[in-house]
Amino acid sequence: MAKKVPVPTTPPRERAFLVGVELYGSHTSGHHPGSQTAGYHFARKRLLSLEDSLAELALLADTAGLEVVGELTQKLDHPDAATFIGSGKVTELKALAEETLAQVVIFDDELSPRHQRELERLLGVNVRILDRTALILDIFAQHAHTSEGMLQVELAQYEYYLPRLTGAWTHLARQAGGGGGRSGSVGGVGLRGPGETQLEVDRRNIRSRIAHLKRELEKVRAHRGRSRLQRKRSRIPIVALVGYTNAGKSTLLNRVAKADIYTADKLFATLDPTTRRVELPGGYQALFTDTVGFIQKLPTTLIAAFRATLEEITEADLLLHVVDISHPNASSQAESVHQTLAEIGAGHVPVLTALNKIDRLADPQAARAAVQHYPQSVAISARTGDGIPDMLASLRSALYETYTPVLVRLPYQQGALISLFHEAGQIERVEHGRGSVLMGGRIPGRLVAQFNAWQVKPGEGQEEEHEHKS
Repeated sequence: MAKKVPVPTTPPRERAFLVGVELYGSHTSGHHPGSQTAGYHFARKRLLSLEDSLAELALLADTAGLEVVGELTQKLDHPDAATFIGSGKVTELKALAEETLAQVVIFDDELSPRHQRELERLLGVNVRILDRTALILDIFAQHAHTSEGMLQVELAQYEYYLPRLTGAWTHLARQAGGGGGRSGSVGGVGLRGPGETQLEVDRRNIRSRIAHLKRELEKVRAHRGRSRLQRKRSRIPIVALVGYTNAGKSTLLNRVAKADIYTADKLFATLDPTTRRVELPGGYQALFTDTVGFIQKLPTTLIAAFRATLEEITEADLLLHVVDISHPNASSQAESVHQTLAEIGAGHVPVLTALNKIDRLADPQAARAAVQHYPQSVAISARTGDGIPDMLASLRSALYETYTPVLVRLPYQQGALISLFHEAGQIERVEHGRGSVLMGGRIPGRLVAQFNAWQVKPGEGQEEEHEHKS
C-alpha cells in the first residue's frame, strides 16, 4: 500500500479586528479643535467616509497577510486623551476581541504613544495594538526589495517606533515588521553606564541607527540627483507616473514601454522607482518613471524617509496622474493624490490625468463623461490598450508643443539655463545687466519648473538699469 505523502498546509493568518473613529465634522472640515488637545493631529481633510476608510483598511490588512474578523466604529467630538476611543468602547472592544479570538487590533488612524500604551494595558498581553501607520510600514517592509527601498522603510519604522518604545528592545523588534531584516542590528546592546537602564540603551542605539540611515540615504539622494541631471542634459523630458495605490501605474508603464515591471492587483505592489524610455508619436521620446503609490493618510514618516524617491516626482517635467476610474471612490482618491503632491512640493509640475481601467466600466460612455470632470484628462485602459494612442499624443503636445510665457532674471552663473532658453524657447526680450540677464518669451511647458526660482513679475524687469539691450 502506497504511503500517503503529507500535503503542506498554509499557516493560519493572524486574526485582526478593525477600529474606526469619525470625528464630527472631520469629513468636511478636516480638523477638529479638540483633536490637538487630545495629543493627536488630524491635519488633513478626511476624504473617505468612515465605512469606505475601514474597507480600505481591511484591504491593507489583507495585503499584510492578516485575516479581518470584525470591526468596531465610534463617532466622537474629539479623541479620548488616554485611549483614543471612549472607555465604554474599550470595554466593548476587549469583549469582541476575546469573542473573535483576535490577535491584532488595528486602528484606522495614527495613535499617539500614550494611546498605544493605555490600550495595550487595558486589552491585555495577548492582543497587539497597531494603527494605520504601523500597518502601512509593515506592508512597505514586506515589499521593499532593493537596498534603497529597505533603507527608506527601515528609517521610517525606527522614527515611528522610537517614541513608542516602552520596554526592552524585544517590544520594538516584535512589532517593527522586519525593517528589511536589519532591525536585529540595533538590538545588540553594549556595556551600560552607571545607572543606565535597558530602555535608555535601546533608545540610544536606535538614534544612532537613525543617524546612520539618514547618512546613507543622503548618499542615495545625491546619486539620484546626479542621475537626474544627466537625464536632463539629454534633453529628453521626464514624465513621473503618480496615482493612488493600485491605480495601474506599473501596468501602464509595461504597456507603453514594452517593459516587464512586476504588477499585482494589490496595494503597494511597487515601491522602487523604475525609469523606461517611451516612444511618442512623431518620433519624439520621453522617460517615464514609475513611483510609489499614494494613499489617504500616507504616514509622514514615510514621506520623509522616501524623500530621495519622491524627488523623482518634484523634478519631473510632467506628471501623468493615473486614476482608477472604475473605483467607487475615484474622485476622493484623486484628491488625496493632489494633497500629497502639494505636501511634497510637486504642486507646480504640470499634470495630465489618465482615467484608467475603462474596460471595467459597464457603460463605455461613462468614461467619456468622466473626462469632462477631470481637466487635462484622457480615458484609457492600460490592460487592453484602449485610449493609449490618444494619451501619448496628449503627452507629446504637453511636452513639445505647449509653450508658456515666462519672464526670468538669470544670473550669469546659470549658463545652462540661459542656453536652454535660447535652444528650446521662443525669445521675445533679452536685457543684459550687472550680474544677470533678463529674458522674456515662451518656453515648452515641460521646462517651466526649471525656471521657477528665477521668475519675475511683469514690470519688475524695469527696476534695474541695463547696460545693453538686444
